[in-house]
Amino acid sequence: MIYFEDLKLGSETYFGSYEVTREEVLEFARKYDPQPFHLSDEEAAKTHFGRLSASGWHTCAMTMAVIARHLVAQKQAGLGSPGVDELRWLKPVYPGDTLHVRGTIVDKTPSRSRPEMGSFRTETIVTNQDQVPVMRFTSIILMRRRAQERPAG
Repeated sequence: MIYFEDLKLGSETYFGSYEVTREEVLEFARKYDPQPFHLSDEEAAKTHFGRLSASGWHTCAMTMAVIARHLVAQKQAGLGSPGVDELRWLKPVYPGDTLHVRGTIVDKTPSRSRPEMGSFRTETIVTNQDQVPVMRFTSIILMRRRAQERPAG
């Protein structure tokens, strides 16, 4: 089990990759982001996207799937997240792209009010198969600390 104390400031983790399919782009768009450029080649061709592209929210969901699978496999003592900061969609994501997800720990703070936990910030960069960044964000993660020794008495 990986705990808060095991985390090293500046360490980078490669979480894995995700292949973007046309079917999934259309399915996500129909359900959650039904804008024409996410649903139609013809409509997308009229925009700066140039062709059918994934919703930014779909890119977030695919990224979360990659991260969550990694965290479950690595057995971390995570306690969830209160949110993300500075989310940016940098380039369009297209069907056929392969997303690669990496995170770097940029801050680490033990909780003052809850000694059983701490928080850390990770800058996550998502690149496509050409190593072009398509999304970045900073997330805040809560994590359990190892049981602290209690004084006898």
